[in-house]
Formats: sequence, structure tokens, C-alpha cells
Amino acid sequence: MIDLSDRNIAMEADEAEDTLKDRYLTFFLGKENYAIEIRYVTEIIGRQNITEMPELPEYFKGILNLRGRIIPIMDARLRFKKEPREYTDRTCIIVFNLDGILMGLVVDSVTEVLTIPEESVVELARVSESFENRYIKKVAKTGSEIKMIVDCRKLLSKDELEGLTEFAEIQADAD
Repeated sequence: MIDLSDRNIAMEADEAEDTLKDRYLTFFLGKENYAIEIRYVTEIIGRQNITEMPELPEYFKGILNLRGRIIPIMDARLRFKKEPREYTDRTCIIVFNLDGILMGLVVDSVTEVLTIPEESVVELARVSESFENRYIKKVAKTGSEIKMIVDCRKLLSKDELEGLTEFAEIQADAD
């Protein structure tokens, strides 16, 4: 006998996955246009008070209390080795979920949620054997623009991810 409720849940999960397929949140850092897969994005928030933490890499701005959850905040400009910029009223924090770990990514501005068909997305060419763009997964052509697709999984090193996983587990135990 088939349990229809399990079947319905599976069908709903498939439908939800289909609605997220080829969907990206686009944002700017300076004049460059970036995109992040919408399936990772939890929410977008405006500038918040970030509590600085000692002895973190400079691209980690600190932590933020988001409705009782402590999340680490990373500045995308600094992570991508760009010039720092004062935060403005257009500065946003993209909160994304990476395997149960919430992270905040500070960007200059968020533009839109966009459907980018798979055929418009291409692999990034390697410039040389010794150089690989770690944070950019692919490049998308949208009209006359190019959007660089960020690889969320590579924003953190293996050690950073392990540390944040432990932090998330401790926080979950405290809840």
C-alpha cells in the first residue's frame, strides 16, 4: 500500500525544486554583476549592527543576531580582494544557508531575482594552470550583460566551514 501523504510530500519537494531551477539573485559589487543560486538564499536584509569579533580574517566583519540566531557576516568585497567601501543605504546582507549553516554576505546592492536558462550559463575558462577563480562557479550571459555566478560552497575554506559547523551545532543545542 502506498502512503499518499509521503508521495504528495515528494511531489511537492520536486515542484519546489523545479521553481528554483535556473533562478538567481543578482547583486553588484562596484560595477561587476554577480549572481547567487536562489536555492541557497534565505532572505535579504538591510544594514544591521554587526558585532566585531577579534582575530577573524578581515573579510569576516563579525556576527549578527538575526531573530535570536547568531550568524557570521562576510564582506563579499573583501573576500573577493576588492577595495573596501563605506556601507550605504543600498548595502544589503544576503543571508544564505549552506548545509544548515546560516551566513550573511554583505554586498553593495541587490538587483533582482532572475531566471537564467541553463544554455546561457557557461563554465569559466581557466587562465592558467596556477590560477583558478575560486569563488566564481560559472558565467551567465543575460542580454548584453555578464553575471558571475558565485559558488557558495567555496566562499569558505574547509577549516572555516568545519568551525562554523561546530558553531551551528552548539547554537542548535542551546536552542
